[in-house]
Amino acid sequence: MSEELPTESYDVVIVGGGPAGQTAALYSTRLGHRTALVDRGGGRAAMMQEVHNLIGTREETSGNELLGVGKEQLEEYGCDLHRDVIASCNRTSDDDRIALEGNSAVYETDAVVLATGFNDVRPDPPLPRTGRGLHYCLHCDAHMFVDKPVYVMGHAESTAHVAGIMLNFTDDVDILTRGHDPEWSDDTAEMLENHPIDVVRSDVSGVQNGEDGWLKALEFEDGTTREYKGGFAMYGSEYNNGLARELGCDLNDDGTVDVGDHGETSVDGVYAVGDVTPGHNQLPIALADGAKAGISIHFALREFPRTPEALREAGPVRDEEVPGIPDELLEQAVDFHTYGGD
Repeated sequence: MSEELPTESYDVVIVGGGPAGQTAALYSTRLGHRTALVDRGGGRAAMMQEVHNLIGTREETSGNELLGVGKEQLEEYGCDLHRDVIASCNRTSDDDRIALEGNSAVYETDAVVLATGFNDVRPDPPLPRTGRGLHYCLHCDAHMFVDKPVYVMGHAESTAHVAGIMLNFTDDVDILTRGHDPEWSDDTAEMLENHPIDVVRSDVSGVQNGEDGWLKALEFEDGTTREYKGGFAMYGSEYNNGLARELGCDLNDDGTVDVGDHGETSVDGVYAVGDVTPGHNQLPIALADGAKAGISIHFALREFPRTPEALREAGPVRDEEVPGIPDELLEQAVDFHTYGGD
C-alpha cells in the first residue's frame, strides 16, 4: 500500500454507491457501525431517466434523484461518503483487516461490501447508448411497450427468449440480428417459427427520433424502414468483479460473485450485493440485498450480547461499556431524533 496516502479506519466499507450499496451502508450505519461508502460516481441506476417498480417512488423520479436523496440520508445518519475509485485491495499483515487503496486514501475495515455492479454490453452505432428507445431491463420496461411495436436486438438464445416474452405485451415484435447469423438452438428456431416474431437480418443504418426525443423508427441497410416505440439490447454484461477476484472470492461461470443468502462470499468479512451477484437486476431486489448484508454484518460485528466464552475471559459487562454504539454515532442519533428526524 502507498505510504503517501492517508489511512481511514472503519468497521464497514461499501464499494459502490448504487441502490444496493447505499442500503447496505444505511443499515450498517443505523445499526451502530462506523461506515464509509466509497463511490466513483455513475453506474446503471444513475442513468435511469425514470424509476419503475419501486413502491413509494413516483415514476417521474430519475435515478440521479433517487441516489441523491439516498446520499443525503446516509450523511444524516453519520455515514462517511467518499468520491474515490478503489484501485486495489488486500489483507493487512498485522491484524488481518481488509485494506482498500483508492486514489485519495487507504480505507481499512473489518468488513467490506462489494456493490460494484456490471456494465451492459452496448450495441454498435448508430444506436444511442441508452434512453428513449434503447433499453436493457425487460422486467423494468416491458410495461412501457404494451400494444406498441418493439425490437429485440441480438443473435443469441437470450434474444429469442426475450422476444417470446414480449408477446405477452404486444403483437408486434421483431428480432434484429444486425447482420449476424443466429446462434440459437434448433428448438429455439422452431419456437420462433411458430410465434408471430419477425427476424430481421439486415443491419441498422439509421435512427429516426420524434420531436419528444423518443425513438420513432429504424432504417436498415436493405433500404427498409420499420417503426418502433423502443426495444431491448441483448448483448450480455461485463461484471465489475476485479476487487472480488483480488480478495479471492469465488466467482460463477458468468462472472458474477458467488454469494450466500445474505451476500456473504467465500472470503470471511467480504460481502457482495446488487448487480454484481446472480439474480434479477431490479431495484427492489438490490435494496433487499443491501439490507440483508447490512444486518448480517451487524450480527458479525456487534459488541453485545457477549458470548459465554468472552464473559468468562473478560468478566461481566460493566455499565460504562454500554451502549456499544460509537460515541460519534450515538451523538448523531440523539441529535437526529431530537431535532426532527423520523
